[in-house]
Amino acid sequence: MYATNKGINAYKKDSLKADLAGASPHRVIQLLMQGALERLALSKGFIERRDMEAKSNTLTRVIEIINALRDALDRDANPELVDNLDALYSFMIEQVHEAGLKMDVSKIDVVMGLMLEIKGAWDQIAGVAQQDASSVNA
Repeated sequence: MYATNKGINAYKKDSLKADLAGASPHRVIQLLMQGALERLALSKGFIERRDMEAKSNTLTRVIEIINALRDALDRDANPELVDNLDALYSFMIEQVHEAGLKMDVSKIDVVMGLMLEIKGAWDQIAGVAQQDASSVNA
């Protein structure tokens, strides 16, 4: 079974590298958000099974991803929106820390809900951009 998981993980890693190689900055943000959501879901399972090492590793990666999202904020764009997103990302990091310390999956649920809202809005931006591009090409 380990060899199969190892093969699947290698495929996922190669697939992600291929996605990132040709990805627009917008797509990179989508992939980061998706990665955070996947790791948050995994961390819930690790907390429920009391797998401390896996929980710690996964939550650490979530925090790294959220920090990457914070670093990607365009400070020259809409300052009010950027400040709000920055504060929201900071809150999410605090919730992830608390979830790990208190073994509290409800904190993970809060972060997942917020990330899903942000990702949903981000995905809509991509849809609008594609519609605009197709109407220009028509």
